[in-house]
Parts: sequence; structure tokens; C-alpha cells
Amino acid sequence: MQDRPNKRFQKFPMFERNALDIKPLSDREHDLDISVIKNIAIGKRQIDSKLKKVAERIVSARENKAAIIMMMGGHVVRSGVQKYIIDLMERGFISCLAMNGSVMIHDFEFALIGATTESVSRYIREGQFGLWHETGRINDIINEAYKNSMGMGEAVGEAIFKGEFPYKDVSILAAGYRLNIPVTVHVGIGYDIIHEHPNCSGAATGDTSYRDFLRFAKIIESLEGGVVMNFGSAVMAPEVYLKALSMARNAAMRHGRQIKRFATLVCDLHELPEDFRTEPDKNNPAYYFRPWKTMLVRTVADGGESFYVKGKHSETIPSLWHAINEAAKGT
Repeated sequence: MQDRPNKRFQKFPMFERNALDIKPLSDREHDLDISVIKNIAIGKRQIDSKLKKVAERIVSARENKAAIIMMMGGHVVRSGVQKYIIDLMERGFISCLAMNGSVMIHDFEFALIGATTESVSRYIREGQFGLWHETGRINDIINEAYKNSMGMGEAVGEAIFKGEFPYKDVSILAAGYRLNIPVTVHVGIGYDIIHEHPNCSGAATGDTSYRDFLRFAKIIESLEGGVVMNFGSAVMAPEVYLKALSMARNAAMRHGRQIKRFATLVCDLHELPEDFRTEPDKNNPAYYFRPWKTMLVRTVADGGESFYVKGKHSETIPSLWHAINEAAKGT
């Protein structure tokens, strides 16, 4: 399925995607394989005190049926913590997962071939970056979802769960479909390698991802008393969350409700000061690190609380998992 605008109205020429040489994934050298995925390690672990507090908020949110949202960038999947996330989903400690397109692509490739990630520096020199046949199948799934009025995350999750994917047990998208937990995918046109392919439809991509955005905004309506977490998304997570929260607060106020008391957690590698609850000056480059001003300051200023933990996802997500287990024991 391709967008075919009437050429009479095209002022400027468009790239002819049918000229592309798209190769099979078997020709690609992968930087990561299934061995990177960690088994859940049970035992004592040093846990950051801030993660312990977040875990308490998550356990409370589950008891009160408030939203518990995990937002993420692609490096989360690449860090191999899928089993920890899926376990939290299965036990009701995550009620929505929001991701950018790269998470979906890595998740799909892991489930299909047990490997993912190419050398950008090598394949961009060769003009082959992103042009792999099997990965382009995601577009076929999205195009069909567009016809059936489905969201992108649900459609790809269903395809993995029901299809011939040898490693579907480590797929976050498949787990979302299996557990009936919303997994929303928020894409920007041209951001992802599947947008290079001839079978990419801008209409289908935009429609299915926008459905996911509206589903995400609906979940944000249940954020009072809940938790929003951002692992490694510098742009997608804070920007999507900001707009959805504004929509949800607008609708809530019309019905005499408020969405003010909730917790946010950001886990990243940026060096933030101990007192991060005041946003940096505009002359400070850190001002443009959106998770800080958006998730840690502005949106919790009226009664919420925020937490920042510096660390790798391979460490912070297992630590959060352990902290939730400890917090749940006391309930």
C-alpha cells in the first residue's frame, strides 16, 4: 500500500522507492542477538532509595486502579530487560507501555530472528542502512491495521503473538496483546527504517499511530494517584505525555475533576543536580533536555512528585523490579 498523490499537483519530484535494493536480514551483520536478553535474577540487590519510593507509588497505584505507564526508547529493548518488563505486565504493575518506532522494530526483529541492530556507520556508507526485507513486513501489518481501524501497537503485537515468530516469548508487543494491556507506538514520519521501504504508507502510519496517541491520552485520564515512567526517551516520551496530559486535564476540569497528584520517574544517563525540581535556565544546555523540565518539574508542579535516577537501563529496570517486589510484600 503506497500513497499515490495526483502527479498533476506535484510541484517537486519525489524519490522513487521502487529503485531501492532491499536485501534479506540473513545478509545483515547484527550487533545484538538473543543472548543479550537477561533472565530474571532473584536475590538481594542494592536499590536506589528513589526507586524504592517509586515502587511504593506503583504498588499503591495498582491497588487504586490508577494508571501505571512505562514509556521507553529503543535502548531499553537493546539492553535485554524484556523479561523484567513482561513479568511486571503479567502481575499488573504496568497498565500501559508507550514506545517510539525503534522499540517496535527491535522488538519485532528479536521475535522474528533472535537478533537486531545493525552497524549504522557501516551500512550508511554502503547505502543499505535499514533496507532489509523482513523488517519491512511491519509496514504490511500497519497497512492492514489501517483498513481495520486498529492501532499500530495492537496490530504488530497481534501479528507477533499469532504468527510464526520463534522468539515471541521475549516480545513486549506480543505480551501486551496477550495480556490485553495497551502498547502504544508513537512515530515521526521519516524517523524509522521501515519508512524507507516502498510498502510504507504515510496515511496508514499516521492513522494507526494517531489512534495509539488517542488511546494513550485516554489512559492519562486515569493518572490521578498513578505513575508515569520514562526510560531513555529524550523527545518522544516527554512530548507525547505533555500533550496527552493537557488533553486529559482539560476534559477532567470540565467535569470537576483534577489530575494533579501522581508521580513521575525519569531514568537516563544525564547528570542532573541533586535539586532537579527547578528547571534550568534557558541559557543552560540542560534546559533542552525535555524530560527534566517537562516530566520532573512542570507537569508535577501542582501536587505531584518526581524522581530522577541516573543509570543504565540494564541496571535501573531490574532494580525497579526488585523494589516493586519488596514494596508488594508489605501490602
